[in-house]
Amino acid sequence: MIPIIILKFVGFLSRKRIGAIMESKRQQKFGRQIQKDLSDIFQKEFKEIFGKAMVTITDVKMSPDLSAARCYLSFLLADDVDQIMDELDVRNKAIRNALAIRIRKQARIIPHLAFYLDDTAAYAAKIEALFEGLVIPPSDGIPSEEL
Repeated sequence: MIPIIILKFVGFLSRKRIGAIMESKRQQKFGRQIQKDLSDIFQKEFKEIFGKAMVTITDVKMSPDLSAARCYLSFLLADDVDQIMDELDVRNKAIRNALAIRIRKQARIIPHLAFYLDDTAAYAAKIEALFEGLVIPPSDGIPSEEL
């Protein structure tokens, strides 16, 4: 009897924690729409900001009331990422205006945009390099074929 109660309590805690982290379907759908429209805007209207660099919008996280969007960007072949991020902050109002023209019939509120650098690819490459440089000596008791 006691293990069942504990399992139910643990299940309740995990569901509550997951629900707080996950976005609703509405947030996810609207985030995907913002991601698609921003990629179009960056390719067609604001390509001078990026120069030779290629930008990828890796993720868009929406606030529960859909009034704020956190856009995570990744860059390839970029000389100065900080300069690009500063330029995006300077032109944030113009980018939001271009987004408003595209989604004005679909959204009641045009979300405020916040751009963040997504460095997960660089972090993964750093971890991969650490694993490649790691030397693990074979153990004496277990033959190497069994590993």
